[in-house]
Amino acid sequence: MQGGEPVSTMKVSESEGKLEGQATAVTPNKNSSCGGGISSSSSSRGGSAKGWQYSDHMENVYGYLMKYTNLVTGWQYRFFVLNNEAGLLEYFVNEQSRNQKPRGTLQLAGAVISPSDEDSHTFTVNAASGEQYKLRATDAKERQHWVSRLQICTQHHTEAIGKMMSHAEGQQRDLIRRIECLPTSGHLSSLDQDLLMLKATSMATMNCLNDCFHILQLQHASHQKGSLPSGTTIEWLEPKISLSNHYKNGADQPFATDQSKPVAVPEEQPVAESGLLAREPEEINADDEIEDTCDHKEDDLGAVEEQRSVILHLLSQLKLGMDLTRVVLPTFILEKRSLLEMYADFMSHPDLFIAITNGATAEDRMIRFVEYYLTSFHEGRKGAIAKKPYNPIIGETFHCSWKMPKSEVASSVFSSSSTQGVTNHAPLSGESLTQVGSDCYTVRFVAEQVSHHPPVSGFYAECTERKMCVNAHVWTKSKFLGMSIGVTMVGEGILSLLEHGEEYTFSLPCAYARSILTVPWVELGGKVSVNCAKTGYSASITFHTKPFYGGKLHRVTAEVKHNITNTVVCRVQGEWNSVLEFTYSNGETKYVDLTKLAVTKKRVRPLEKQDPFESRRLWKNVTDSLRESEIDKATEHKHTLEERQRTEERHRTETGTPWKTKYFIKEGDGWVYHKPLWKIIPTTQPAE
Repeated sequence: MQGGEPVSTMKVSESEGKLEGQATAVTPNKNSSCGGGISSSSSSRGGSAKGWQYSDHMENVYGYLMKYTNLVTGWQYRFFVLNNEAGLLEYFVNEQSRNQKPRGTLQLAGAVISPSDEDSHTFTVNAASGEQYKLRATDAKERQHWVSRLQICTQHHTEAIGKMMSHAEGQQRDLIRRIECLPTSGHLSSLDQDLLMLKATSMATMNCLNDCFHILQLQHASHQKGSLPSGTTIEWLEPKISLSNHYKNGADQPFATDQSKPVAVPEEQPVAESGLLAREPEEINADDEIEDTCDHKEDDLGAVEEQRSVILHLLSQLKLGMDLTRVVLPTFILEKRSLLEMYADFMSHPDLFIAITNGATAEDRMIRFVEYYLTSFHEGRKGAIAKKPYNPIIGETFHCSWKMPKSEVASSVFSSSSTQGVTNHAPLSGESLTQVGSDCYTVRFVAEQVSHHPPVSGFYAECTERKMCVNAHVWTKSKFLGMSIGVTMVGEGILSLLEHGEEYTFSLPCAYARSILTVPWVELGGKVSVNCAKTGYSASITFHTKPFYGGKLHRVTAEVKHNITNTVVCRVQGEWNSVLEFTYSNGETKYVDLTKLAVTKKRVRPLEKQDPFESRRLWKNVTDSLRESEIDKATEHKHTLEERQRTEERHRTETGTPWKTKYFIKEGDGWVYHKPLWKIIPTTQPAE
């Protein structure tokens, strides 16, 4: 401490508070562990120290405290002012600068005031904004006074917000009631687009504010009882009112919910029969599969615009952050295929998939994998319209395959002149497992819905001739984000290159349906990683969401790194649905234009040869009705499938019968194909 430091005092405004007893002001003690003490008094006159006794009503308090700044400057004396009326804790460099702008200000509403366990002088003020002040008083009595005054002020202003919230909720309920009391037709009706928009946005706003306030209350209560355990999180609240019970406006409910009355549809398979279906793995004969002629082209936005009032009403019932896993969405926004079939789109470029194992070095193979990975998303999301595929039914499966001429599989990385430039690959040593005389490689794919809650899908693909396969499991978690919907893909995949003895683990990005009230569109976001433990190569891939102002859509960047030497061997930038630029460590720059990249059509069995639980046969009636724009009929068929699933699940629960999967086996937290290639073909360990 410098000799010129001010005498530290703490004062209570005599007009608002009452102090009984006085304490002698003391100068900072150089020998104090914190670099100086702080006196607490209402005047600087001498006198014998007496116990602190304060009334519990609101008091403005001001005085010097020590504030921890950072590791470099450490503790600093600052002059603090508690403004009870505004609910603010402000600080200044010293008392003389009090009339100037504060150096810092904390809003106390929702804040948590915590005495420290490290000593009897220190305490922290944790604001709802996340900002924290770590402060130190002269002694335990002064700390107790500051803590008690701050807690009283915090409680007062937090409760005031609660009263404001209650008042606002009352007004919002009155607004909803007035809208719903309007007639369903006429000049001003309860289904008026602008009124439904007002209803939806006001409900979403109030739910958001209410959840935020509730979280603050939980945090405040937990800190009063003690610190939260490490790793504890507070989740968003689930809705208290079911969608069906809250649906009003005098209109028929246009979408099915769990509480809906089952609708009998004669074309669907009875429950009893479906329960007796064989769950043993089925060997699919590739010769039975023919090139897919199904057109997945989606309708324009006409249907969505016509049903805009339904979407608005649905949004008015949802809570921000709500898990949409169990929410049954309107049928007209569905894609005409199952999520299991959508996963097959990751193999739309089988030539790039097979070419991974052709890499001459570990570095080359990792770069090839990244090239394949980044080109695998555009086919599944090539449409401009954001529609949702069917939620797979537990036990649902999907099979397909691709035939790829050997001459079209590149033996080297993309040609700089054209993404279509390819050369013949080198012959595979020990090719005893290939189809002798065949000019094509075959990639086989199988997917199965292995769990209903949570909704987990497993999928597996293999190319036997090239001794490579990929196994993955994905659990989708959907969240309502206001004017968009976010889908998190929980899980991982493993690519096995058996002739190299390498495994590549990878994850999947999040997906977002944006602008769901106007022209819905999809973007990907988040960071994913690819790792090969054996070779020490890894890749970090970032899918960038569009900034609020400016910026490009669908941007992606990536780095391929050799972990041992910490060397970046390849950088990628561009758009995952347009042009990608690859810059290699040798200075080469190559481009991949996904709009010109050939897509290989998958091969599927005709419907009559498919199992009743295969995706296209299972959802046939829903798909046919959507193609004919018969939304009500599609909704009935869809509801029948979902009701059958719920009935069977209740039966299994009552009888204690576990669900038996067909193709995938649970191992730890993941799911593995029952007959993966690595169990059939021994892994080779090539000398490199």
